[in-house]
Amino acid sequence: MKELFDFNFDSFITPKVVKIVYILITIGLGILYLAIVIGAFASRQVAWGFFAMIVVGPLVVLIYLALARMGLESLIATIRTAQNTGELVRLAGGNAAGSNLPAPGTYPGGNGPSFGGPAGPPAPPANPYGNAPQV
Repeated sequence: MKELFDFNFDSFITPKVVKIVYILITIGLGILYLAIVIGAFASRQVAWGFFAMIVVGPLVVLIYLALARMGLESLIATIRTAQNTGELVRLAGGNAAGSNLPAPGTYPGGNGPSFGGPAGPPAPPANPYGNAPQV
């Protein structure tokens, strides 16, 4: 519950509440199904009531349940991708977004240049054949 009041957004709350949200959507769609059937029978046309109970109601509920499930799965997949990317950055020696630690190769306290990592080989000259005689 403390994640609700984490104003730094250091952790994701969605994976923890997505099950509850899906259950609430399912219950809401069940109530919608009952409302469709009751409304159809209230029109005093028994044929329309049975049609709504057997065809329309389940079709509407299944379509909305599938859309809700796909949306929630997409959201969870995006969050897991962000978590896995942060872990890969951490394993590679960098800092994930939102991390307070300095990047490798930086100077604490702001003294000196910040290269963002270990020094690599020197860059090649702009034109390696610059000293070659022209033909």
